[in-house]
Amino acid sequence: MVSIKDFITKQLNLPDSAVETVAAPSPLSPGIPGARITPRNEHNVSRRQISEGALQVLNGLHRAGFQAYLVGGSVRDLLLGREPKDFDVATDAHPEQVRKLFRRNARLIGRRFILVHVQFGHEIIEVATFRGSANGKENEASERSETGRILADNVYGSLEEDARRRDFTANALYYNIADRSILDFSTGMEDLQAGRLRVIGDPEQRYREDPVRMLRAVRFAAKLGFIMDTAAQAPIAACRERLQEVPSARLFEETLKLFLNGNAQTSFEHLRQQGLFAALFPQVDVLLDNAEHSAARALLQGALGGTDTRVRDGKSVTPAFLFAALLWPALQEQSHLLEQQGKPATVALQQAASDVLQECVGRVSVPRRFALPMREIWDLQARFMRRGGRRPHALLAHPRFRAAFDFLSLRSQSGEISATLVEWWEQFQTADHDGRRILIEQARLEETGQEAALGPLPATSRRRPRRRRRRGNRPDQGDAAQPGSADDSHDDGQSDSD
Repeated sequence: MVSIKDFITKQLNLPDSAVETVAAPSPLSPGIPGARITPRNEHNVSRRQISEGALQVLNGLHRAGFQAYLVGGSVRDLLLGREPKDFDVATDAHPEQVRKLFRRNARLIGRRFILVHVQFGHEIIEVATFRGSANGKENEASERSETGRILADNVYGSLEEDARRRDFTANALYYNIADRSILDFSTGMEDLQAGRLRVIGDPEQRYREDPVRMLRAVRFAAKLGFIMDTAAQAPIAACRERLQEVPSARLFEETLKLFLNGNAQTSFEHLRQQGLFAALFPQVDVLLDNAEHSAARALLQGALGGTDTRVRDGKSVTPAFLFAALLWPALQEQSHLLEQQGKPATVALQQAASDVLQECVGRVSVPRRFALPMREIWDLQARFMRRGGRRPHALLAHPRFRAAFDFLSLRSQSGEISATLVEWWEQFQTADHDGRRILIEQARLEETGQEAALGPLPATSRRRPRRRRRRGNRPDQGDAAQPGSADDSHDDGQSDSD
């Protein structure tokens, strides 16, 4: 059994003594090679905009003699006048040294990249050691696939090397806690001002190292309103199929970031333009340009638009609802094919749901905790059509009713189903007991094609002939319940109730 210390030593490519003791930090040189420095009086980033937790990490590393920089999206967003979602720190301290410095607040995570999460209350500050390059040498801490995709990368280097390893120029800006300056090793400041998304290094090579960078490019372009430069777009067509090499669970997380950042509609259009949506959801993409599936595209657009609205309003969004809408066109297509093969509608829908989710396993795999609510939302759609007896009451009590009804409303807005069905259910939810009974009766008459009753018939003087009872037939002889008797022909109105 491998000990934790041996595992850390091997993964970090450190000598054995490095895990036992904290090595003395290297002094910070006054000159930083390759960096263009923007002093504090020439940029808008203030320490007051940085979270208390991030400042504790930055100052703690700096006081211990390590280099410490705020880096990535937080610096980019602060320069653009946006509020950062989180704060990341880059340092020359190794992960084990960071953990020893912050003790109980810190823990090592990751395999592909070993990081340190330093927690202060509900806030987590992610601390990464400067990344270097293996330069083609044999190294246990750096591992690549046959196609060049990075599998593990725990080779450490200098600040300049770390900047060259980042994906986009806008994300390679460093805020130096020592003098509050901004360091730029590429064209990050210029690209921010121009609203341009540019890849650091050769774009095709960077996409092959990590195909998810193509999805990140789309996400940042949509989120920031930036334009991807020609060099960043050109290799996507040749590299997008490499997304199949990425673990499906990671693709699911990246898809959530694309569609739950308040810019889902723009992200969707960018994905379609670059052919990346087809790489993620091929069974859906093939249907969207078909005129017969215009309602499906409208439903998807409505779901994405509704998601953007909820995110901007600070409301919760469930991935189950979003993915139910994303995969609905493929589900309907598969269900229709199964019905043509003679399967009942309910069986066809359930089998289609299994087929569609199974096909996602090799692409964007939906976790079970979301797949089950998705299937419930789909299954309940058929139950909205059955409004007789006790069925509406049972459906209203279902724990997934609200999500399923919102999905029904989306289908109505897209033109897939009649708006009258949604209106009926809206009235049923707010009606009292008598009102619901009237609505159920109206629905029954609509389904059978009958007209509503005109009221009681006028009374007449004609009487029914009295039935003469034969003396020989007594109740104890069992003849009173013979087939055809009055009791047997009575209909209590409950036979159609569920």
